Amino acid sequence: MTTTTSSASLTDDAGALAGELTQLRRTLHAVPEVGLDLPRTQEAVLTALEGLPLEITTGQGLSSVTGVLRGALPGPTVLLRGDMDALPLAERSGLDFAAPVERMHACGHDLHTTMLAGAAQLLSTRRDRLAGNVIFMFQPGEEGYDGAGQMLAEGVLDAAGTGQPPVAAYALHVMSHSWPAGVFTARGGPQMASSNVLSVTVRGAGAHGSSPHRGKDPIPPAAEMVGALQTWITRTFDVFDPVVLTVGTFHAGTATNIIPDTAEFQATIRCFSPENLERLRAGTVAVCQGIAAAYGVEVDAVFSEQYPVTVNDRAETDFAAHAVRELLGEERFAPMDNPSLGAEDFSRVIDAVPGAMIFLGATPLGADPETAPSNHSPLAVFDESVLPDGAALYADLALRRLSAAAI
Repeated sequence: MTTTTSSASLTDDAGALAGELTQLRRTLHAVPEVGLDLPRTQEAVLTALEGLPLEITTGQGLSSVTGVLRGALPGPTVLLRGDMDALPLAERSGLDFAAPVERMHACGHDLHTTMLAGAAQLLSTRRDRLAGNVIFMFQPGEEGYDGAGQMLAEGVLDAAGTGQPPVAAYALHVMSHSWPAGVFTARGGPQMASSNVLSVTVRGAGAHGSSPHRGKDPIPPAAEMVGALQTWITRTFDVFDPVVLTVGTFHAGTATNIIPDTAEFQATIRCFSPENLERLRAGTVAVCQGIAAAYGVEVDAVFSEQYPVTVNDRAETDFAAHAVRELLGEERFAPMDNPSLGAEDFSRVIDAVPGAMIFLGATPLGADPETAPSNHSPLAVFDESVLPDGAALYADLALRRLSAAAI
């Protein structure tokens, strides 16, 4: 396969950016923002892209940044994506640059944003050898806000203005656990699960805590629903087509001696197959309704779809694996045997165009990947040494894919 630049020059140039990338990552880490409105993050990204030969646009309904780099040679378009938002939890990592707020970059999106900005720098210096266009998709709202869907609706796939969608799309995702720092992994086909939400409100009747018979306590039936849903899943679904249900919130009451009117909980539900999705949609609601009827209370149980299954294009996954091995070394890519029950709205992008999500191990030096705090933990720490290689791979994927399309 013909490439447009040597691996050595790309990795050397990325290595020379290490200090700059580290500073940008720490700047982003210290100002975590949640959801679709990320003004300080957007400002930092725009500052990082200043002076580059990019056509920059920002989102209308969200704080997205889209950059288009037009190569000197004719060709199609490749999209590179990095998500930017943080999570609503207080950081306990102990880092000197930890954010002093109830928000944290616990999923590594600050690294994704930094690596994509680094790739923009690397590709800008290789514009004369770029056979086509590159769309840089800096996306807010991945953590449950469907930022990818909103950017698609605002036209990110046609940002290059060619009237043709990208021939390929790639995203990197760092992991603070499971893989050693610097090891990339991916699998063709389903790589990440669909994400769905079950929202339940149990409606009873309040009373004094000393006289439960005078009210209808919503807490016991709600608690029973939580347990029954777990049991129902283990007795309904094939373990080789996995399903996971986790209750993440449960709220009821204001004082020990008051029986509340309502109890509420929400669960995330993950699966891979459309058959299981349909069974979950009907079955979870039916379990809650049955328990409510037995207790004589009312229930509102709503099942809603969030993100579809992330299905990597097999050819693009093989292409990315080859790129890692040629750019960084054979040992730097490890095939991913089993899919993850995590979920991603990048799934929407690669539902529309061929592409792949690639995981990048970022377990801190000296930590055991099997026991290191995971993504979404307030203790999560990511090894910053992966930043140059992530930026180099983003750039290399674009160069290789456009070069391959031109042959």
